[in-house]
Amino acid sequence: MKKFAVITAGGTGTRMGTTMPKQFLMLHGKPVLWYTIQAFLSTFDDIIIILVLPKDYIEAGEKLVAQFDHPIVITEGGNTRFQSVKNGLSLIEEQGIVFVHDGVRCMVSAELITRCFFQALEKGSAIPAVAAIDSIRIQETSEHRVIDRNAVRIVQTPQTFKTEILLPAFEQNYIPTFTDEATVVEASGTSVYLIEGDYRNLKITRPVDLLIAESLLQESKLG
Repeated sequence: MKKFAVITAGGTGTRMGTTMPKQFLMLHGKPVLWYTIQAFLSTFDDIIIILVLPKDYIEAGEKLVAQFDHPIVITEGGNTRFQSVKNGLSLIEEQGIVFVHDGVRCMVSAELITRCFFQALEKGSAIPAVAAIDSIRIQETSEHRVIDRNAVRIVQTPQTFKTEILLPAFEQNYIPTFTDEATVVEASGTSVYLIEGDYRNLKITRPVDLLIAESLLQESKLG
């Protein structure tokens, strides 16, 4: 079974307070994105990796992927996540399993990647999600209300699908409610299936997230 990982790394450093996009920030001597790519390569040595980057960082991406003894395809992203993922998917010409993963989720584990793969094989999709641990309130104009946090799931990546489900779904026209691949697939009329995520699989968006990732990496090295 062919395996593809579309790694989207089109974000900027706005919330990090840096001019450098967060996927290229250094973490224990290597760019954040290096760890993300390595996680997939160390899980499946036959995986085909498609890296989606902003136009201005294609050259930086080429220097990064040159560090790997594995062919990695780079393509340019779009103005939305939907378009960036679609650009990556356009390079897939064979049937298989596709992982779509945030480039800044550099702590993704081989165990989670593997579980997503086998569930997608069985059910067609695997959307990692974890339970909310804080109290949740919904803001509606000037009012707000509490909801049952036990019913809330926080969605992560890699969102994983069979190609025959994901690729046709991305033939739809973009609408603003497409916040991730699961919403795109659901809009095409196909149900998606959750799988237990991993609280360590954090998305680096703010300076504190980088500190947490550094701590987790150090912990793993001490083993």
